[in-house]
Amino acid sequence: MNTPTSDAILARMMALHPKIIDLTLDRMWRLLAALGDPQDHLPPVIHIAGTNGKGSTQAMIRAGLEAAGKNVHAYTSPHLARFHERIRLAGALIDEAHLTALLDECYAANKGETITYFEITTCAALLGFARVPADYTLLEVGLGGRLDATNVIARPALTIITPVSIDHEAFLGDTLSKIAGEKAGILKRGVPCVVGPQPDEAMDVIEAKASRLGAPLLAHGQHWHCFEERGRMVFQDEAGLLDLPLPNLPGAHQIQNAGAAIAALRQLGQTEQAAEAAVSRAFWPARMQRLRQGPLVEAAPEAELWLDGGHNPAAGLALAAHLATLPKRPTYLICGMLNTKDITGYLSPMAPHVAGLTAVSIPGESNTLPAETTAKAATRAGISASTADSVTRALMAITTREPRARILICGSLYLAGHVLRENG
Repeated sequence: MNTPTSDAILARMMALHPKIIDLTLDRMWRLLAALGDPQDHLPPVIHIAGTNGKGSTQAMIRAGLEAAGKNVHAYTSPHLARFHERIRLAGALIDEAHLTALLDECYAANKGETITYFEITTCAALLGFARVPADYTLLEVGLGGRLDATNVIARPALTIITPVSIDHEAFLGDTLSKIAGEKAGILKRGVPCVVGPQPDEAMDVIEAKASRLGAPLLAHGQHWHCFEERGRMVFQDEAGLLDLPLPNLPGAHQIQNAGAAIAALRQLGQTEQAAEAAVSRAFWPARMQRLRQGPLVEAAPEAELWLDGGHNPAAGLALAAHLATLPKRPTYLICGMLNTKDITGYLSPMAPHVAGLTAVSIPGESNTLPAETTAKAATRAGISASTADSVTRALMAITTREPRARILICGSLYLAGHVLRENG
């Protein structure tokens, strides 16, 4: 009999719950108990929540810890090209045989009960982490924090909250304070929390929750500072000042993400060498990633191609700030978004920096915003817009007019994943 592939088991798991998102921890506790409570047997956990910057911050912490000789598990979502990207076991992406075995075990232990795809796959990751020795476990929240499937660790070594902004209002609430309350749900009694830059409304909520739990805060602007000076990055906390290279991940916003990562590394007792590795060795795909090879690059050899998966107003502001720092060049967007996002809030900050936008629907995604709707929103935001039926056709249309254009493919991690798969 043929052994099922991980893709086949994942497809089966999708059918176990009618909703993609259904926030509660009851199903997690049931399945984890059936699996022997692997969440209680993990290497020390660093738990990361926030609206923007979770993945980049995690990547920098991992780079710093690995440079210090530590073996690190890491869990992130969503994946871009393959599910295996979500799970790193002691530094290496999980292989197909190991992933298939874990998924199969979790599927059998679930006994056909209702559970979401994210919940059961998170159980598989935790099971894998519990069985493979490592020094640390980095867990990135999927959505929110309080009721997220990753929020099952009784006492992590450290928690982190990256910048909070408006996103996923249907699930987390329609105000910053409500959303911050959900993110602050990862705080644990007595466990230190590194807090990135926050609006006052969000910070008030985080501080109040930390006070109730006796969770020490290491907050940006209070306990640590991070800024660019003369082409270098300066980090300062109560232990002293670090003079470091600028982050190799592009964008001014990465300085604050790097600050949170370094604050975390310092809290974990790591050295200046680990901090330098965090900013110089991290890689995180689809975050202002320059595409330098592949079919898309070959189809437009004179163009400058970039890919970014940010999708909310805060991401739009960060992209606009980064575009403003780049050398002058006609800049165009190829944009596809989900129908749950604030498209006008995302696009408006970029309007002054782009010459036009070509809208696409995200291939294979049922919740895609139709290209025509994206184009109309772009026009309302002050961007000249058209549509195309694929990223490749959009690229061809732009480069026919402007062969040396700068082209940013953006709007959704799902679109970014499609591009990475197609660009091989």
